[in-house]
Amino acid sequence: MPTLLQIDSSPLGESSISRRLTREYAENWKQANPDGKVIVRDLTAIAIPPIGAAWVGASYTPNDARTPPQREVLALSDELIAELESADEYVIGVPMHNFSVPSTLRLWIDQVIRAGRTFSYASGTPEGLLNGKKATVLVASGGVYDAGTAMASYNFVEPYLRTVLDFIGVKDTNFINAGGTAVLNYGKVDRQEFLAPHLQSIRSQFHAA
Repeated sequence: MPTLLQIDSSPLGESSISRRLTREYAENWKQANPDGKVIVRDLTAIAIPPIGAAWVGASYTPNDARTPPQREVLALSDELIAELESADEYVIGVPMHNFSVPSTLRLWIDQVIRAGRTFSYASGTPEGLLNGKKATVLVASGGVYDAGTAMASYNFVEPYLRTVLDFIGVKDTNFINAGGTAVLNYGKVDRQEFLAPHLQSIRSQFHAA
C-alpha cells in the first residue's frame, strides 16, 4: 500500500497557508493513489522535547543494552522515525520563521536524525538510510525569497532542508514556494486569489498538461 506522510509545522491552524497547501497535496495524492494511506503528523499538537544528554546517551547505547528509562527517552524518536520508514513519500508544510524553519520542525529534525536509524557512518562516510523516498516541501513566507530576487540570500529554509533530507537518504526532493503572504495580513490580496497559482502548481504535479 503506498503511504504518504503529511507533516505540518505551522502554528496558525486553519489560517495557515502551508497547511492549506499540504492538504491540497494530500487530496491530490489520494486521488492518484485511491488505495493509499495518508499519515498526518501535526508537529504543533505534540510536545517535542529538545535533545538532552540522556537522549544522546540512549541513542548511542546498543538497542539490546538500553535500560527502560533509555527506551522511554527514545520513544518519541522511535515513533517519528517509524513514520518516515513506513511512508513512501513525504509532504512537508513549512512556514518561514526568521528566514529558517519553525522551532517545532527543528525539534522534529533533531528527533529523527539519528545514527543507526536514519543515517550511518559504518562505512566511514555518511550514508542515508531512508533510500527510495520522495519529499515535496511546501514553503510559505511573508516575503519573496525565490532565486534571483533581492532577498534570495536570506532563504535558509530550502538549503537547510535539502541538506537534511539528502543526509538521511532522501534524494528526490521538490520545493514549491508560496512567497509574499504578508500581503494577506494587510488585506491587499484576497486569500483565494493568492492561493490559486500555488494550488495549481501542486495539482500540476499530479495532472500532466
